[in-house]
Amino acid sequence: MLAAPPLAAADDGVLRIGSKRFTESYILGEILLQTAAPHARAEHKQGLGNTAIVLAALKAGSIDVYPEYTGTIAFEILKRSTPAPLEQLRRELAPMGLGVAVPLGFNNTYALATRGDGGARTLSALAGQGGYKFGLSHEFIGRADGWPGLAQRYGLAQKPMGLDHGVAYEALAQKQVDVIDIYSTDAKIGQYGLRVLEDDKGYFPRYDAVLLYRLDAAQRFPAAWRAIQQLEGRISAAGMIAMNAAAEVEGKNFTSVAAAWLAAQASSRASAPAAAAATTAPAARPGLLAKIFDASLWTLTRQHITLVLLAVALACAVGVPLGVLAAYVPRLRQTVLALTGVLQTIPSLALLAMMIPLLGSIGTAPALVALFVYALLPIVRNTCTGIGQVPPGLKLAAQGLGLRGWHQLVHVELPLAMPVILAGVKTAAVMSVGTATIAAFIGAGGYGERITIGLALNDNDMLLAGALPAAVLALLTQGLFELLERWAAPAGRAGR
Repeated sequence: MLAAPPLAAADDGVLRIGSKRFTESYILGEILLQTAAPHARAEHKQGLGNTAIVLAALKAGSIDVYPEYTGTIAFEILKRSTPAPLEQLRRELAPMGLGVAVPLGFNNTYALATRGDGGARTLSALAGQGGYKFGLSHEFIGRADGWPGLAQRYGLAQKPMGLDHGVAYEALAQKQVDVIDIYSTDAKIGQYGLRVLEDDKGYFPRYDAVLLYRLDAAQRFPAAWRAIQQLEGRISAAGMIAMNAAAEVEGKNFTSVAAAWLAAQASSRASAPAAAAATTAPAARPGLLAKIFDASLWTLTRQHITLVLLAVALACAVGVPLGVLAAYVPRLRQTVLALTGVLQTIPSLALLAMMIPLLGSIGTAPALVALFVYALLPIVRNTCTGIGQVPPGLKLAAQGLGLRGWHQLVHVELPLAMPVILAGVKTAAVMSVGTATIAAFIGAGGYGERITIGLALNDNDMLLAGALPAAVLALLTQGLFELLERWAAPAGRAGR
């Protein structure tokens, strides 16, 4: 029996809504936010990554509710081998302090698709077709209800390559792959004229959209929860496809898509079909400059700079003493450098996912830990190298002047080693500017928010709107440290 997860560290009266990193989840998260907002303070932690990350955030109390699917709950979260009705899922989630409720009204199951001119029409037809190249999402490849079981059921011997879901359609259209996994409510199925292969052996279960939530959330936010419950059964598959198309094809942002659907529901709740969800007149897509200099630029810049500054400061506070220790105690040198080097080899997303349960939160704290770990090695290594390069004659001269131990280190060795140390800090800072983009995967903000949205929508302009400011910030960081190194260089030259 699993214990109930702890409450959020501080109950500040904010209903926190999460979403995964794909279009539909972003939109549903915005619908929940706008539905709850008149009744409670609410915020949307968007694009938190895959199921493992967003579930860890829910268990830790960092979010209170997020849109999920019954098949995912049964197979991925509860590790069942068979589907189960909603009541059974509720009973099995309750010991975890979680609940499932508010079936939204549509089924978004997995499927495989090929180009419209492909020969296969069923999944069985793929067996023995060695010429087909499979490009499947990383999560689908690893899920219990994804590729492993599908390959076994249909006898598929192909070795799929991993593709982000946002770019898979383009890869299929360009004939780089022949088969991709899709969600049945994807708007791009029709846009690209794909053929959805018939699941003739009935492998994929239903993936009905529902809300997965902490049981205490309904008690803490009763008015907001009653409003959210009114969404039950209101979104049809056609309506969801229309909303996905509004974001992916027409280029509308998630907030406006959700607002349009809610407005349509409010104005014609009794008679208008749900498919009218996002049928507002097409708007011109904003260009690259508009996306770069939109209202979020300052907020994202502040978040990004804060993450980098704090991470590099922490790395300096720990890395410089470690580098000095490595320089002064030769028998520990290889151990210290090896340990910091190993830490830097841990994949960033894996480290972020591990930090959520360890720290009990998403957002800034686990992102800082990850960035701190990646910034350590160049600072430790350069500090050790800089101290080691101080000429022995100068050390003897310092001792002759009566400087010993700590005083010799502070007044002679560190100043002489400063140019080399600064070079290490510069490397750490520039690396951190780029690495900080992963912070958006756990709700810590920064330019990575635009990159994750761009990946979800396969929107190159949005990707560039996140990548270009990060590149500019990296260049500015490099330039700042070049100035600092010029300032520190005379001290090093004077000692030589």
